[in-house]
Amino acid sequence: MFGALTEKFQNLFAGLAGKKKLTEDNLADAVRDVRLALLDADVNYAVASQFIKRVKEKVLGEAVTKSVAPDQQFIKIVHDELIALMGGGRGFL
Repeated sequence: MFGALTEKFQNLFAGLAGKKKLTEDNLADAVRDVRLALLDADVNYAVASQFIKRVKEKVLGEAVTKSVAPDQQFIKIVHDELIALMGGGRGFL
């Protein structure tokens, strides 16, 4: 499951690489691809929808840092939300 999810995310992020600017269209495509990757990995629909909602809010709510490419900022937001979804980086010990 994690292998397939990783592969889909890599393909998604490769498609965003090199974009000078994230537009509504390519942002919508990227968010849709993240949702489909989560659902293909058997993530609960409600969990995936909530995850996507938080990602959209953060992507649209943050100003793009000039020293960071927009695609990299999107990747960081998705990464941070995945960490929060998985338990916030807390260990099992």
